Amino acid sequence: MRIPRLVIAAPSSGAGKTTVATGLMAALSARGLTVSPHKVGPDYIDPGYHGLATGRPGRNLDAFLCGPERIGPLFAHGAAGADVAVVEGVMGMFDGASGKGELASTAHVAKLLRAPVVLVVDGSSQSRSVAALVHGFASWDPEVRLAGVILNRVASDRHEQLLREALEEGSGVPVLGAVRRTAAVATPARHLGLVPVVERSAEALRAVRDMGELIAASVDLDAVLALARSAPDLAEGAWEPASEVTPVAGPRPRIALAAGAAFSFSYAENAELLAAAGAEVVPFDPLRDTALPGSTAALVIGGGFPEVYAAELSANAELRSAVASLAASGAPIAAECAGLLYLARELDGRPMCGVLPAEARMTERLTLGYREAVALHDSPLAAAGTRVRGHEFHRTTCTPTAGPLPAWGWRTPAGAPHTEGFTTPAVHASYLHLHWAGAPQLAERLVARAAAGPGGGRETA
Repeated sequence: MRIPRLVIAAPSSGAGKTTVATGLMAALSARGLTVSPHKVGPDYIDPGYHGLATGRPGRNLDAFLCGPERIGPLFAHGAAGADVAVVEGVMGMFDGASGKGELASTAHVAKLLRAPVVLVVDGSSQSRSVAALVHGFASWDPEVRLAGVILNRVASDRHEQLLREALEEGSGVPVLGAVRRTAAVATPARHLGLVPVVERSAEALRAVRDMGELIAASVDLDAVLALARSAPDLAEGAWEPASEVTPVAGPRPRIALAAGAAFSFSYAENAELLAAAGAEVVPFDPLRDTALPGSTAALVIGGGFPEVYAAELSANAELRSAVASLAASGAPIAAECAGLLYLARELDGRPMCGVLPAEARMTERLTLGYREAVALHDSPLAAAGTRVRGHEFHRTTCTPTAGPLPAWGWRTPAGAPHTEGFTTPAVHASYLHLHWAGAPQLAERLVARAAAGPGGGRETA
């Protein structure tokens, strides 16, 4: 399969790869090209900016959550019909899952895709030393093809000249562009990163436009395209959600999917798997809608920022009551992170849906990391004993952290057992974010439970 592609990496976080990657996507789209946007790792926010830049869903490529064997197929699925694909890396180029070597790093994904890599280098406060840095990254792993450099935060024409001369002399890696330090793009941030696109609308559009114009003026786009087109054919076929699940027989159950500004964290493949398993997926916005979609048979509430919108979510008492009634009816509900907070009794002292015997609050502590978990009890999402790989990313806490029937168990980095989340015959709620492409049986089980009706199908595997 022929898909021109490249990976945007950096020596570390904070070098500017999101601005460069999103700007490249926008600049290439402005040329009339169909650009497929991708992001290494479990990030939800950057793909929103990517989607705004390209008009296509931003898709994640996470070798920990989904398995290395699925990276090529998932990429091909997302890039179908595109002229070029741009993949934004995560952290530093060789930084992967803690204690797992290269697994899930930008370098790992680049090798799985056999894609050329462009390194975004912060040129501030250095000149000739940049060559040593790039040389080190280029030679560290000979299986990674470091094929270009984009210099960022360059102070002046003279500074750019010094950096280019050093790289030409000492690294052999071509410079594809240089972005001035004085160039600023307004990308407001908060406690978990950039403010999501869904919350900013006009501001986000302006930011993406500015990124595109900045990169178009600073980078040799023809050289970038030539590099992307040098990538070899992909051996893998495209991932197909219909081949991962068996659809339920009979009428399609309607599954309501929470969306909007408070619940903007969702992998596109999750909804695609639900649809392939036979569901009608209907988005709704808990900040605006006062009722669940008609004939809702199941509810999925993903991640987001309910702590930012706690007052508005609490004020929507009609919808909170509808969610509580749905849970009481026995209809299946799957909630993760933000969804867990919404189902709690209260969040930062404000009433929520009251489905779970827990209180949630904002804290200063960031909980972050990959988890290898096992389902401890049957729920509408997972049978007891199901093993998954997930990711935690939040600054809130629930009291208690687990109910009488916890959702998941895992070992902490220190080796201590840890239980987390809540299950009932109808509800699965947890902080753990899951990419269902790595465990498609979750979607199949949830749809089967929805099709069986409230209280039905509890032994579905």
